[in-house]
Formats: sequence, structure tokens, C-alpha cells
Amino acid sequence: MPGVPCVLDIEASGFGRHSYPIEIGYVLPDGRARCTLIRPLAPWTHWDSSAEQVHGIARSVLLQHGRAPAEVASMLNDDLAGQTVFCDGWAHDYTWLGALFEAADSSPRFRLESVRRLLDERQLALLTAAQQQARAELGLQRHRASSDARVLQLALARLAP
Repeated sequence: MPGVPCVLDIEASGFGRHSYPIEIGYVLPDGRARCTLIRPLAPWTHWDSSAEQVHGIARSVLLQHGRAPAEVASMLNDDLAGQTVFCDGWAHDYTWLGALFEAADSSPRFRLESVRRLLDERQLALLTAAQQQARAELGLQRHRASSDARVLQLALARLAP
């Protein structure tokens, strides 16, 4: 795995068809990180209280402090244009990213890929343990997008040949 990859994580209102992104965090190859809450659009009403227990973000916080989807999509494109960005929950993250850009009436100028494209079978088998070790070393307790992205980036760097 050449260099340290750019990684992204998305927290959402829940799982399933009507869920939507509520927070996006990413860490660039140089270690700079960004994270932002996303203000739900009026049609985005699905809310899963069990998901809230995991990420700890109340819908009221999103309504008060979240950024508009178009603003978040623009920020992502400005920061990530031309890059391949990796995530560990591609099936969900791809869907949520699509919902964000559709709401923004825009298209991503970067490519989202699964970390599976970076790792061989042996490395994949070690990924969860590497993430747990990275989380402990970084002293991160919160399950939030930028924290999870930083943990994933460190785990990937450790698993690199």
C-alpha cells in the first residue's frame, strides 16, 4: 500500500432505505482532518434511536448546528477532488454519499472505494484488531466520523507491507 490513504467515514440516521448521512469526517494523507454535521432536509425524517445511541448525535443538534447538504458536498469536492478516498463501510457509505450529493444537486469529484481494494486477505483478517488497537492508542472513545476515519487511517498504515 503506497503512502497513507485518504479515508472517510459517515455517520447516519440509521440503516435502511430511508436513512441519510448526518456527519462526514475524513483524514487526508497528510493527516489533516475535517468533520462536519449535516442538517437534514425536510424529507429526511427517518431516525433510529439505536443509531443515535452509537454515534451520540441528537437530531436537534443537527438541525441547530448542521451544514446544508450543498455546503458539505462543496467542501468535500474542494478538499477531495481527484483523489481516491477509502472507507470500511463502502456499501452504506456509498449510498449515504449518493444521498448527500443528490440533495446538493451535484456530483462527487472524487472516487469512494472500499479498503478491501488496498488489503489482501491476511490484512483484511487483521483489520478489526488493528482498528481496536489504533482506537486505544489514540485514546478515542467517541464513535464519530472523524475519529473513526483517523482510526482507520492509522490501522491501514500499520497493516501496510
